[in-house]
Amino acid sequence: MSFVSWIGTVFSSLPLALLTLLTLGVIFVNGWTDAPNAISSCVATRALTPRGAVVMAAVFNFLGLIVTVSFNRTVTDTVYSMVDFGADPEISRLALCGAMVSVVVWAAVAWYFGIPTSESHALIAGITGSALAISGGEGVRFSIWSRVLWGLGLSVVLGFGLGWLAVRLIFFLFEKQHRRRAERFFHKAEIFGAAANAFLHGSQDGQKFIGVLLLSVAAAGNTAPPEKIPLWMLLLCSGVLSLGTCLGGGRIIRAVGMKMLKTESYQGVSADVASAVSLGLCTLYGLPVSTTHVKTTALMGAGCSVRLRSVNWSVAGQMVLAWVFTFPGCGLLGYLSVKLLLFFL
Repeated sequence: MSFVSWIGTVFSSLPLALLTLLTLGVIFVNGWTDAPNAISSCVATRALTPRGAVVMAAVFNFLGLIVTVSFNRTVTDTVYSMVDFGADPEISRLALCGAMVSVVVWAAVAWYFGIPTSESHALIAGITGSALAISGGEGVRFSIWSRVLWGLGLSVVLGFGLGWLAVRLIFFLFEKQHRRRAERFFHKAEIFGAAANAFLHGSQDGQKFIGVLLLSVAAAGNTAPPEKIPLWMLLLCSGVLSLGTCLGGGRIIRAVGMKMLKTESYQGVSADVASAVSLGLCTLYGLPVSTTHVKTTALMGAGCSVRLRSVNWSVAGQMVLAWVFTFPGCGLLGYLSVKLLLFFL
C-alpha cells in the first residue's frame, strides 16, 4: 500500500480515520513518556541540558527505527502476529480502537503522577485485552505472546545485573585515575551512552508501533503483511515518535534520574552501557521489551553496586507496582473498551 492509497483509504471510513488518529496518538505518547528514560541519567548528572538531551534523543529515536528495520524486523513481526482479530475488518477496527484508547488512558494517568510505566507493555496488554474481547482465548497466539514474558524477565535481569557489573568494572579500571580527569571522561561517555539508548529505544519501540500500523492496514482489508515495510510508514512512525520526545518528558526524567537515585557520572555511564547492551540483545532476538524497565533496573543495579541505600526504594517501589499493574490494568481497559464499542455500535 502506497502512502497516497493509504491516505485515501483512511479518509474513506470514519472508524478507520479514528483508528489511525488513535494509533498516531499512542506513538506520540510513547515518545512523550518512554523516550525520556533513555536520556534521564545524562540529564541527572548534567552531562547535557534537558533541551539538548531531548533534541538528541529525538534525532536518534528517528535513526534507530529507520536503520534497524532495514535489516531486522523481528519485533515488528512479533507484535503483528501475536493476536488475531478475525476476518471481519469492522470488528478488527473496533478492537484496535479499544486497544489504543486503553493505552492513551493508562499513559495519561501515569504521566500525570510522574510514574514511568511502560507504554510498550501497555500496548501489548491493550491489544491482548482487545483480542480476548473479540475472540476469547483463540484471539491470542500464546506461543508468540510468550516472547513478551521472556523479554520481560530477561531484560530486568540483564539491566540490573549488567548495571551492577559495570560499576564494579569501572571501579577496577579507574581506581588509580585522577578523579577530575575521570569525571571529564564520564561526562563525555554519558553523551554517547544516551545517544545509544535513544537509538535503541527507536529500534525497539518504533518496531512495536510499526506492527500496530500494519495491523491497522490489515483492518482496512489488506490482510497480508508486506514483505518490505514502506518507507513512508517508517518516516511517519519515527517522525511522530520524535515529535513526542521533543514536546514532553520532564516529569519522567525527574522521577527516573533524580528522585529514584542520586546519580554520579560513573553510575550514569554504567546504566547506559547496561541498558544499551540489554536492549540491543533483545531487539536482535525479536523480544519486545520495555525501555523503561531496562533503563530503570540498570540504574538500580548501578546504585546497589555502591550501596543499597543509594536507591530511593520508596520511589522504586512505586515504579514496580506500576509495572505489576500494567498488564492486568491496561488489558482490562482494552477488554472493556471493546465491549463498550460493540455494545453502542
